[in-house]
This record gives sequence, C-alpha cells and structure tokens, in this order.
Amino acid sequence: MRVAMIVALGAVLAGCVASPVDYAGSLSQQDPKWATPQCQQARVAAVDYEQREKQHPGWGMGVLLGPYSMGMVAAIKQHEQDQRRLLARQVHLQCSSRPLPKDLDFDPATYAPKKTQYP
Repeated sequence: MRVAMIVALGAVLAGCVASPVDYAGSLSQQDPKWATPQCQQARVAAVDYEQREKQHPGWGMGVLLGPYSMGMVAAIKQHEQDQRRLLARQVHLQCSSRPLPKDLDFDPATYAPKKTQYP
C-alpha cells in the first residue's frame, strides 16, 4: 500500500504537460506554417488524441481495483503525459517557425518503445 501511494504521489508531483490542443491554441495564427496541411494534420491528431485520452480510466479506477493497481494507473498516466509531450512537440514543429521551447526540446527517441529481449 505504501509503495502504491508513493508511486501515485510521484506521478502527481512530476507535473502535467499541457494539452496539445491548448498548446496549439497558444501558437501564433499569423505564422506562415499555421495554414499548411501538415499543421492542420498535427492539430487534428492532437484533437483526436485528446478525445481518446478522455476515455481512459483515471485514478478512481485504480482505487476501485485495489492498491496494487495504483502502479498500473500511474504507469498509464505517465504514458499519457509522454504522449501529450510528443504531440505538443509535433504541433510546434508543424505549426510554428519559432525554435522549440526548452520543455519541448528533447530527443523523441527517448520515448520510443524499447526492444526487450527475453531469455
């Protein structure tokens, strides 16, 4: 129980990444990249992801299933945060001519699935 609470608290304290839809709304619509088809596709992908994310179970589901499921819910929330960050980065690259902000300036390969070899 203690481990599950520590994992849950750590996930909450890690901070949340802004929604890619909100981030797209904060970009300048005067930018020449804003009207490109690539930008429109990135914004549609962000809206689609946000709709799918709303259907995911939340912390309440973890509490309902018991203390051992809290780690699973924390992992799901961390994955969602990583996906939001990747989508916000993609929206910025497709819709803005400005350089990437520090929080989005990372190597996307760090979030790629790792190949695991089983013995």
